[in-house]
Amino acid sequence: RVQLVESGGGSVQAGGSLRLSCAASGYTSSNNCMGWFRQAPGKEREGVAVIYIGGGSRTYYADSVKGRFTISHDNRENTVYLQMNSLKPEDTAMYYCAAEWISWGRCRLVDYEYSNWGQGTQVTVSS
Repeated sequence: RVQLVESGGGSVQAGGSLRLSCAASGYTSSNNCMGWFRQAPGKEREGVAVIYIGGGSRTYYADSVKGRFTISHDNRENTVYLQMNSLKPEDTAMYYCAAEWISWGRCRLVDYEYSNWGQGTQVTVSS
């Protein structure tokens, strides 16, 4: 029902910045939840940030990225962004965009709540 395509990943030195984009298509309702997750080799997938695409565009962040990452949404372009500043080597991972039509109360950093996923974009931070 929703197609997601991520872009913007790359390699950056510690302390640098990257901006990830997730282009969405196939949905018409504004009542939607979209988020960013990441997975490093040998580690479980973890939630990074989510945004409720509805009234108020409520956001939620993992403690590890709060204050450094910012999630936003462009309604006209149907694109979700993740601005990543002050990047650390531990941020290195494959970053995935996810989307689901769920209530704001479930729009959180839990991967099993989402059924639509992008292909991922690699982020590598070197020290």
